[in-house]
Amino acid sequence: MKIVAVEPIGMTSEQVTFYENKFAEKGHEFVCFPDRNENPEILAQRMKDANIVIISNIRLGKEVMAQCADLKMLSVAFTGLDHIDLEYCRERGIEVVNAAGYATEAVAELAIGLVLDVYRKITELDSTTRNGGTRNNYLGKQISGKCVGIVGTGAIGSRTAQLFQQFGCKVIAWSRTKKDDVINAGIEYVTLEKLMEESDIISLHVPMCAETKNLISREKLALCKPSAVIINTARGGVIDNAALAEMLADGRIAGAGIDVFETEPPLPMTHPLLTAPNCVLAPHVGYATREAFDIRIGIVMENIFKYISIPN
Repeated sequence: MKIVAVEPIGMTSEQVTFYENKFAEKGHEFVCFPDRNENPEILAQRMKDANIVIISNIRLGKEVMAQCADLKMLSVAFTGLDHIDLEYCRERGIEVVNAAGYATEAVAELAIGLVLDVYRKITELDSTTRNGGTRNNYLGKQISGKCVGIVGTGAIGSRTAQLFQQFGCKVIAWSRTKKDDVINAGIEYVTLEKLMEESDIISLHVPMCAETKNLISREKLALCKPSAVIINTARGGVIDNAALAEMLADGRIAGAGIDVFETEPPLPMTHPLLTAPNCVLAPHVGYATREAFDIRIGIVMENIFKYISIPN
């Protein structure tokens, strides 16, 4: 079989060589392209004679896969699959496997980091200091003692809840599925409305699907305390960002830390959050740590080994 990584997914040159040799020992070919290119024509060219394709969060639609007659499997180096045309894959019998769990720690830690930045204005004060400024009577906030609402208690949401508990927070949660280990950790499941009303910090951890699209709507945001902070490391489409920006500007919500958007950055300069006050933005980096990438590479390759029955 021919295995093609259409992007390097963080592999070092040594790792690429290792897998080239490992697959070659079993009579398979492994090709890894050294750059990321989202152009559908380039993707189709790279994939055209592949049996197995490795791809992360690049959009992969029918128009590309239809040009790949020999495609049998996608080993997706990402947790979410909303960027893949899964209906077409089902029609074609293309197996799709994700890399579940590789970035749990990385994303949970970024959620905490975004709260710290919003509460302590680290980014803003860095600029102030570099430009000769002083504290100027600035007072930040502490995470300790706050009520944190976790929206979605999958692996990442549950880990984020644990970290907030270590900071001395009361944690409440809403999720489509309730988990015994979350309840046993002393976390109460509540309605989404109650969570929005009571939480000082609201951290989003739901996948993007029909049920969660615009889950945090204008109406839900209107329930928040004026002192509330919204953190989104999940998917951009689960929250009404235009409403969030408006409420930040009006002081109806105190702050936000956002790592995900409706589309992948670069964002259009008209995006409402770019000019929203008290809003820390990151270009979708929650999953991007060296440790997470190494875990991801291992999962991606293990999924392929299982598919073609190579002992790992």
